Amino acid sequence: MDKEYIIFCDESEQKGNYYSNFFGGLIVGSSQYQLIKQKIECIKCELNIYGEMKWEKVTELYLERYSKVISILFEEIIKGNIRIRIMFRQNAYVPSGLTAEQIENEYFLLYYQFIKNAFGLKYVSSITDKSINLRIYLDKLPDTSEKSERFKSYLLALQKSKNFRKSIIIKKENITEVNSHDHVLLQCLDIVLGAIQFRLNNKHKNKISGSKKRGKRTIAKEKLYKFILKEIKKIHKNFNVGISTSLKGDDSQQWYSPYLHWNFVPKKSRFDNFLTKKCNKINPV
Repeated sequence: MDKEYIIFCDESEQKGNYYSNFFGGLIVGSSQYQLIKQKIECIKCELNIYGEMKWEKVTELYLERYSKVISILFEEIIKGNIRIRIMFRQNAYVPSGLTAEQIENEYFLLYYQFIKNAFGLKYVSSITDKSINLRIYLDKLPDTSEKSERFKSYLLALQKSKNFRKSIIIKKENITEVNSHDHVLLQCLDIVLGAIQFRLNNKHKNKISGSKKRGKRTIAKEKLYKFILKEIKKIHKNFNVGISTSLKGDDSQQWYSPYLHWNFVPKKSRFDNFLTKKCNKINPV
């Protein structure tokens, strides 16, 4: 077990037709980080991908090249060198009793819950008798600097809470915003996260305006999503993309499992069937 881990975090669709508040994270041990980074950067170079890889850049031209990069990513995931976590909220679970402040700060409140719980950090102390050092690299935050700094201060305080004080050590300077252009693993995460939100919000059905046909880019994105799903199913044979991945009765899998989805359901919520895909068939555009 590494003495230090790096968590890369990204966010995607915040207001989707069926699913919203997408957050993604990738955790990697520092001892493996440089090797994996160099491996993926070399593959990018061999494939003549010189710019930043992003889900929004997926086209028919880049489909095969992106697929090759993602296959390398999943090789490392299957080996246990990288672990990926994705959280989203199904719109049909409508929160109730939220204050105006909670509604205003929804983005940061959910992002905090994601980082706090999705990686199973609290289970580290049951695995090793030593705390791990943690670096948290956040893709550029979209809000004011004041709110962003407050968010980082809450993350910093995690190490002092009861469930984490024996597990993690975080230095203030190790919680930082980064530019995805400079971090190839963050670029890979963007592609996986983008693919998941694309499928859950039925964007694969989008038609060209004024036509009954789908665009070439939409078709290419669906193919890349299917490729990613095939890779995930090498880990979880019966994987269901739109629900929380089963831990099979072992909560420590939040730390150990190579790949997990978390469908976040507010404690106080009501289920509105009309907001499901089955009942609310929004016309593709």
